Amino acid sequence: MPQRAFVVGAQRRDELASAFQADAESYDKIRPSYPQEALEFTLQHRPVSAIDIGCGSGIFTEQLIRAGLEVRAVDPSAEMLSVLSKRLPAIEVTCAAGEATGLEADSAGLVTYAQAWHWVDHPQASAEAARLLHDGGWLTLLWNQLDVAIPWVHRLARIMHAGDVHRPELEPPLGPQFQKPEHGIWHWSMELDFHEIVELTKSRSYYRKSSETTRAKVEANLAWYWQEHLGHEQDAKVQVPYLTHAWRSRRRTRR
Repeated sequence: MPQRAFVVGAQRRDELASAFQADAESYDKIRPSYPQEALEFTLQHRPVSAIDIGCGSGIFTEQLIRAGLEVRAVDPSAEMLSVLSKRLPAIEVTCAAGEATGLEADSAGLVTYAQAWHWVDHPQASAEAARLLHDGGWLTLLWNQLDVAIPWVHRLARIMHAGDVHRPELEPPLGPQFQKPEHGIWHWSMELDFHEIVELTKSRSYYRKSSETTRAKVEANLAWYWQEHLGHEQDAKVQVPYLTHAWRSRRRTRR
């Protein structure tokens, strides 16, 4: 796992992020939602309104709405937003980057990034989140990831090229507009068979941006590892260990 989490060069970040401009339906079908404890961590300070940036297909957006918040959703992928709009037809969506949403200033008590903070320029995105938040509002960053502290899962993540796996103890970089963040972590598992493991792999930016030759190699390696090395039948459901880690930080008072 990287010694410095979240830090990707701008050119490489843009190249990998472009993988999510298409095939949003398949992403939405295989990516998990977030544990209730993570949602409660996000909402501890009882915000009324939220802006979910990098919302993708709306997985966490929907959880915020079900919790009773007034939510606006922002993502740079029009296709992702189209999937979100099918799920949540009444929600206001904005097709924009997290660094410049175009939304009005001082308009929300909460800004969230679920599985998305590693796709933005951190100083610019911090400044934009601070601009959107009320004084004392909160920025929360969440990630679902394979629990690579378990050796067999670590090897699976490497074969999948799961690029959103970070060291949970490393703080994400935030701008000076925010206080020192608080951390939460929750362990859980997701029941998957081999076909779903492949679909989960296909939802990753590495796979989406690779050549057909590389994709075939990744799938062959997965088949060997899952079936021959671990000894699972293709249709067998296996509990795959996951964890969710989140960071929340309060916006400093404007001067």
